Amino acid sequence: MIRSSCSGVPHDIGAAYATLATRTGNLLDAIDAGLLALPMPERDSVLLFAARSRKVRSSASEGEGLHAVIATTFALNEGSAKHGLQRGAARGGERSDESKAAIELVEAPAAEPLRGVPAWEKHFSASALNTYAECARKWFYRYACAAVEDPGSAASAYGTAFHLALEDFHGEFPRPNSNDSAVMRSRMRECVTWAFQRNRNGFETQVEFELAVRRAQRTSQRYVDWLLAQAKEAPFEVLGREVAANLDLDGRPFVGYIDRLDRDERSGGVGVVDYKTGSIATSADEYCERVRRFQDFQLPFYYWARTGAGDRVTRLVLIPLKDALLDVRPIVLEVSPRAPGPSRKKDDACGGIGVDELEGSRARMIELSDELSSGSIQHFETTSNPVACTYCAYATSCAARPPAEARRFGS
Repeated sequence: MIRSSCSGVPHDIGAAYATLATRTGNLLDAIDAGLLALPMPERDSVLLFAARSRKVRSSASEGEGLHAVIATTFALNEGSAKHGLQRGAARGGERSDESKAAIELVEAPAAEPLRGVPAWEKHFSASALNTYAECARKWFYRYACAAVEDPGSAASAYGTAFHLALEDFHGEFPRPNSNDSAVMRSRMRECVTWAFQRNRNGFETQVEFELAVRRAQRTSQRYVDWLLAQAKEAPFEVLGREVAANLDLDGRPFVGYIDRLDRDERSGGVGVVDYKTGSIATSADEYCERVRRFQDFQLPFYYWARTGAGDRVTRLVLIPLKDALLDVRPIVLEVSPRAPGPSRKKDDACGGIGVDELEGSRARMIELSDELSSGSIQHFETTSNPVACTYCAYATSCAARPPAEARRFGS
């Protein structure tokens, strides 16, 4: 009833409450609890609907005819009669049959049997599995039905531009050297300026764009500081930038791109490097714990993709590039046959990860891809962590999302 034109409630609000009722139970109680924040006119319409509905339910239980009670309470006879007379006059004075029956009560249709979401037949990626691990409902919105378009944000535009700048920079400086410090710094400034100009449309205002460029320029110079120190301590060569990562896991194709591949000039081992312009783990132990809990598949996927390509991967690196006020402090994981155990210092950025842990992540990737390809999933649960909803593009469409952290223990 609330979704019909007779209720007086705007259609989108009526649909939202009808959906909410399937999860909360009694619709009228949900309205009384104010579970949707509404502007005053819409709120008045919803409350009026609730009051009328309670009157209908009370009167019908006292033995009055349900048909008559609904028509009278919602003033449907008057509206239909008037509409019928107007149409009759237009046809030469004939009275419309619509005035005889304002409404018609019918039996509620049987619920459709639950069916699984169609099997995912496209390729997989580590980011898609990360999304599914973070919130299955978010994966459903983004990958299964694209029900809500993600217009992007300044943060995503910043990340895209910064990645592009570093890709161009390392194309000219595959072997960082302190003798080239001045040239490297100058060229880095040029790369950042050009990359952000190419992604200018990702920023809504000129002020936002200028602030992003200034932030990127400061951060990129700190990156050069770290690069020169790293090259002095352990010389390396950049083997590739934006390297395609293709992997077949039990017949499931996985694809992606690795930001940078390095080769240690002393050991010959290959390092996989991933740039991060957003929030990441603050220590090696924290990231390894995310891998063990199957909450992050990015570096494990890159490890197996490059191992399958014939590389001897000895190091996995996450480089944080978010804060222009902090020195670049990468998370570095040395690969060993077995899990080396936690670091001595809990906040240590350097640690180790075992091939056995990476193997466990690989097995879980196969399980999840099989699950998503089965076509048997009937319901995608929402996350229980409200932090995951903070910047989610689909939060406004998700009626079942958890309450914000600040409201969790509110009365």
